[in-house]
Amino acid sequence: MKRRKFIAASAVGAIAATSPMMASNVKESNLVDQQVLELRVYTLSFRGGGRLNPYLKDALIPALNRAGVKDVMVFKEMSQSQPNKTYVLMAYDSFDHLLKVRAQIQADEVYQTASADYHKIAPSSKVYSRYDTYLMEAFKVMPQVKAPNKERKLFEFRIYEGHNDDAVRRKVMMFDKEELPIFLDTGLDPVFFGHILGGPNMPALAYMICFDSLEARDENWAKFIAHPDWKRVSALPEYADTVSNIIRVFLEQMDL
Repeated sequence: MKRRKFIAASAVGAIAATSPMMASNVKESNLVDQQVLELRVYTLSFRGGGRLNPYLKDALIPALNRAGVKDVMVFKEMSQSQPNKTYVLMAYDSFDHLLKVRAQIQADEVYQTASADYHKIAPSSKVYSRYDTYLMEAFKVMPQVKAPNKERKLFEFRIYEGHNDDAVRRKVMMFDKEELPIFLDTGLDPVFFGHILGGPNMPALAYMICFDSLEARDENWAKFIAHPDWKRVSALPEYADTVSNIIRVFLEQMDL
């Protein structure tokens, strides 16, 4: 599927006033297609959960890389709640690329060898009880995943549910036209924004932002809420009643 190309001139102009470096990155990224994002959330089993990481590190991620999926990130929840969950973010060039990658991995002999022991794990020692998949299209204003700086230790994953599809469409438009420059101006550093096309919690959108610490996170969100542009935008009638529920999870990136 060939996706349309575009330049979000108004968004780039707004970003340039707050972050010249980020504006350059956004301008360049808007010359390319919107990525298709897949986020898997593995609910780990008590006995076999520790076997997922070696599979990801030694089998799945190398196979994805060989198939052209360069943006793969793995996270775990910061809380100690049970059962533990692992989040795997994968970015594809297009829907066609996603389908080709899946076929290529199945035919990848190196992957088959590296994953053989993992796939022989008995049901009684299963690795996970299930995994949920969020399939998303990246936003126009940020069409590609942005790798976080190494000093970023805290990741906040948010899902914004809407009471209907039009509410979510308008919230996506709000980000594309107005909201991202405010994020950048107040230190809310994005990793991705995605319109959820398939998965739990629909209709909804999701995004991930990162911080140096919890204290920095609280300070930056306070700046966002107090920002005059946010107060102006949030009062516009075209963006009224766009979010009916917010799901928030704090994550840390895993070094696999």
